[in-house]
Amino acid sequence: MAEDILQQPTEYGSDSIRTLEWNEHIRLRPGMYIGKLGDGSHADDGIYVLLKEVIDNTIDEFTMGYGKQVIVEIEDGHVSVRDFGRGIPLDKVVDASSKMNTGAKYDSKTFKKSVGLNGVGIKAVNALSTEFTIQSFRDGTSKKVTYSCGVITSESGLEPTEQENGTWVSFRPDASLFVDYAYRDEFVVALLKNYTYLNTGLTFVYNGVRYTSKNGLVDLLNEKMTSTPLYPLIHLKGDDIEVVITHNDQYGEEFYSFVNGQHTILGGTHLSAFREAVPRTIKEFFSKNFEYTDIRNGMVAAISIKIEEPTFESQTKTKLGSRDMGPDGPTINKFVNDFIKKELDNYLHRNSETKDILLKKIQDSERERKAIAGVSKVARERAKKANMHNRKLQDCRIHYNDPKGDLRDDTCIFITEGDSASGSIGKSRNADTQAIFSLRGKPLNSYGQTREVVYENEEFNLLQAALNIEEGIEGLRYNKVIIATDADDDGMHIRLLVLTFLLQFFPDLIKKGHVYILETPLFRVRDKKETRYCYTDQERIDAIRYFGENAEITRFKGLGEISPDEFKEFIGEDIRLSPVNLRKEDSVKELLEFYMGKNTMERQNFIIENLIVDDEDL
Repeated sequence: MAEDILQQPTEYGSDSIRTLEWNEHIRLRPGMYIGKLGDGSHADDGIYVLLKEVIDNTIDEFTMGYGKQVIVEIEDGHVSVRDFGRGIPLDKVVDASSKMNTGAKYDSKTFKKSVGLNGVGIKAVNALSTEFTIQSFRDGTSKKVTYSCGVITSESGLEPTEQENGTWVSFRPDASLFVDYAYRDEFVVALLKNYTYLNTGLTFVYNGVRYTSKNGLVDLLNEKMTSTPLYPLIHLKGDDIEVVITHNDQYGEEFYSFVNGQHTILGGTHLSAFREAVPRTIKEFFSKNFEYTDIRNGMVAAISIKIEEPTFESQTKTKLGSRDMGPDGPTINKFVNDFIKKELDNYLHRNSETKDILLKKIQDSERERKAIAGVSKVARERAKKANMHNRKLQDCRIHYNDPKGDLRDDTCIFITEGDSASGSIGKSRNADTQAIFSLRGKPLNSYGQTREVVYENEEFNLLQAALNIEEGIEGLRYNKVIIATDADDDGMHIRLLVLTFLLQFFPDLIKKGHVYILETPLFRVRDKKETRYCYTDQERIDAIRYFGENAEITRFKGLGEISPDEFKEFIGEDIRLSPVNLRKEDSVKELLEFYMGKNTMERQNFIIENLIVDDEDL
């Protein structure tokens, strides 16, 4: 057979060459334009990118001084966005929405510091939507065009209107691409709030609720922080730059970065410059030989800059690649460093109370680091040797994108309990991108402990080494850290202990959206022809009704009881993950103190008072 194939090569002639229409290419390769597709269960899923691409155009109008309100409505998967900017020139509505590389943003005089520069975003929304309508209102006249998957279905002429100037876009994402999708309010609201923080004076009205910000990045940090700041937020503003800085009593670092109103989740050149400039300035201010890591420990900060013709490393604009502020401007590194060096130094000279609190925080971090230096050195060596030839870590083959070296989106590590669970996952996993770390029994309750426990406790030391986060999460080797424990009491307890460890020492790992809980079925219900896996009691009841008397019911008591062949279905493309999130109201210190502290009676009373008894148990 192999010889026959070799003897019959595939024909390669002129018929093999195809030219795709603009919308065909977007639909064939949507990942090039919006990243992953998804169903809306994660904040970076494609349906939110579609929404963002439309809103980015309204932000550009606001930035140029037009339109202080944007109305967003989402119902049953249908989206509409109305701005009150200048409106698209009426003779260019079709071109702007359906001709690639067509737009006003190539002219820097019209859109000096725009987010969208490639004339692609709105076309991607058009091509990936079964219903797409765009209407421009301009000086008493309007034009409306309707599409389906990028193909015009109707086009109006120029018609009189009493509507205010601006643009209205409505779309319904293609359900054949975004399977079972649904917009989640928490992700939409977070997106809109970020826009308001970066554009003070702009108001979003989302399904009737107004969102606006008076204090910019100060409001953002107050919204994001889950621990009380040690000193009042340092708020510095200049031409094309705004920063906010503070510290809290948590470990790690927490940074938020933006370019031209765009949330650069993966940072880039501006964030790198900021992370260097702040500790350098503080070190020089105190004239002490502080380590940068001691200065940044517990730091929470945000930076926003505006530059001309920004270059991002992908169409989704999550990482800035530009080196310069503009064609004739300084480098971003020099611009950020000069601003921080002047303004932060002046602030510290004027605010002695903040200076004293900051100094104490840095010294405390330095003292703790030195106290564990000896034990950590020994522990690091132990972890390196152990990870080289121990069965606790079954690593994956691929961690980073080539050639840039960014962490691959599909890399993950399962934190499991016991050999049976890790064995089942080990035989089912994709060894290229899925790793396994096997815990031995219940981990230590790390609440109230210092960083020393991370090195003295073998489980935590090896886990920290496996994740490569000792120096911060920038070295993280897996995009998703997935806690995979049994759904019984012991499994839930182990899950809680692992979460306590991460909350205590690496809260930024959770805040950056890297931590998940693996959902596995509780029951298998089947007959001779069909099998259904049930994740809840209600699903079990529905399955029994479906199969009737022939139903065979299996209760999975632990992950080790699920065969490797079955496990492939649960950790493959259809993997069910629950993200671990932190909200402002989730004060980490109080949260851990209540659930993991020594207040046993208080917790017992809470359980009794909130106990829900099923009627069937009575």
